Amino acid sequence: MTPFSPEKLVIFDYSGTLSLEAPRFARPENLLSALAESGLAKLGVATPETFWGEIVGPTWTGGSTTSIGYKRVMAQRIEALCLAPGVAGAEIAASSSRFVDRYLAHSRIDPLWRPMLENLAGNPGACVVIATDHYAEATETIIHNLHSWNIPARKAGEEAEPRFPAGNRRRPPFGQLSPLFIANSADIGFRKADRRFWETVQLQLAITAIRSVLIIDDFGFNEDQGDSYGERARIEARQKETAASVQEIFQTPLAVIPFFLKSGERDREEAAAQRIAETVRQIDRFLNSGDVTKKAL
Repeated sequence: MTPFSPEKLVIFDYSGTLSLEAPRFARPENLLSALAESGLAKLGVATPETFWGEIVGPTWTGGSTTSIGYKRVMAQRIEALCLAPGVAGAEIAASSSRFVDRYLAHSRIDPLWRPMLENLAGNPGACVVIATDHYAEATETIIHNLHSWNIPARKAGEEAEPRFPAGNRRRPPFGQLSPLFIANSADIGFRKADRRFWETVQLQLAITAIRSVLIIDDFGFNEDQGDSYGERARIEARQKETAASVQEIFQTPLAVIPFFLKSGERDREEAAAQRIAETVRQIDRFLNSGDVTKKAL
């Protein structure tokens, strides 16, 4: 891969930061509905407790660091637990697929982020990475979402030209835009708190001239309380370990914007909008001065 030389690296988290819908999907009332409508409830996955404790929790490491995908790991787990004796594997797979498709459909990037992401794609001085601990299907979901906004995107390490929708008359020519890179733990084999994740990203993108890094991430803070990924002790450790890993690999000044929404704010669209607007201003300061605490001149 030919090296390119942006001086600033902007790292966005996906679920809970760019996508506020994703953690909302996991709320008990929404999760119960999805389990019922997908058919998983009839197969023995009828409660949030079973979903988190028996399906997601025990399979998260494999699901988030391999290419197996959410659909297959869920179906295999249900069969292994014998939650639906006598039910054909094809039916279990179909219900798992319906559930995951519904989840991904409710994991779109919030439209309030769109202007900033468009600006970043047109900024030759910045490299943008959307880094996520997720299942394999999330990579294409994010790329498709960005393409629907005429924002070029590709998987980190993908050698081919970024796939980009035709008919874009509003944006600059494709060659003048920089793709947003999607770094998914399922594609890389390590999660974001692991230095090997960032070592791989650096090698894949051939980043050679980064002078400052900005991370925007909720570190799991905005996830539903039923999801162990959102446990507070794990959040604190994840934030510390991720920042240390990025610092170690890129050896450059690092700023972190914790994108935390308090429990009372997560149901209020105006609160989320204010938090996004505040974060966008901080990103602008970083792009202009390298310091998120100083106002741009």
